[in-house]
Amino acid sequence: MRPGLRALPFLWGALAAAAAFAVVYLVFVQSYMGQVIDEKAFAGADAWKGGLIDFAHTFLNALPIAAVVIGAVLAIIIVLVRRNWLVFAIAVGAAIAANVSTQLLKYTVLSRPSKGVDVGLSNSLPSGHTAVAASAALVVFLVVSPRFRPLTAVIGSVFAIAAGASTLVEQWHRPSDVVAAMLVVAFWGCIAGMLLASLRLPPAQPPVRSRLWPLVWAAAVCAIGSIAALAVTFFSAKTGSSHLFIAYAGGVAAIVATGFALAAGGNRLYRALG
Repeated sequence: MRPGLRALPFLWGALAAAAAFAVVYLVFVQSYMGQVIDEKAFAGADAWKGGLIDFAHTFLNALPIAAVVIGAVLAIIIVLVRRNWLVFAIAVGAAIAANVSTQLLKYTVLSRPSKGVDVGLSNSLPSGHTAVAASAALVVFLVVSPRFRPLTAVIGSVFAIAAGASTLVEQWHRPSDVVAAMLVVAFWGCIAGMLLASLRLPPAQPPVRSRLWPLVWAAAVCAIGSIAALAVTFFSAKTGSSHLFIAYAGGVAAIVATGFALAAGGNRLYRALG
């Protein structure tokens, strides 16, 4: 297959991630009701965090070093064995681009208009901690042997989801911040795929023909639950009532659905590269 045709699915993936990011920003940051829904999930996390706060605090404090060090060590060991230095360079470049663009989007490009929902909080979308965790998982996913990519996608998605959900429990980020960060990393993962598809790399081991159906079904169930919770939160806000736990559960479900869906989608896209 010609390199241009091999790169085409990754181009569509990048465009889809960018479009989804724009929708999340416009709905949950730029609109009044979106801010209300996000804020109710944020308040619900504070009300219902319970014993999760200790785990979240410890996990997030260790996350930056753990993600970088563990991710780097695993990636370098894999590269030394597989000798795929060019893939490693592209993977690291994608991870750096994801984290730099996350910070630029949050502090320079995007803004959060004041609509009376919160008290003068600045824009917090996308989540930097989630981007760090997801991009570290992306590096390992890209350099690992194709036959281990499905397993790596599962472990990496769980790691990114745990990081994102912890920022919600710790009251650092809203659900939309976490989802947006995952989409930023997915975008750069697709850009990396476009570059790899355009190169004439030596044949790799054949990938495991796994479509990660358990992740797909889990993502679908969580997405349906998140949409239902969003609807309940929306109508309760209209009537002046409060369902903080439902809003919180819906926010977590959205994070899980996004993480699993991107992992399954990424695994499917990279199967074509071998």
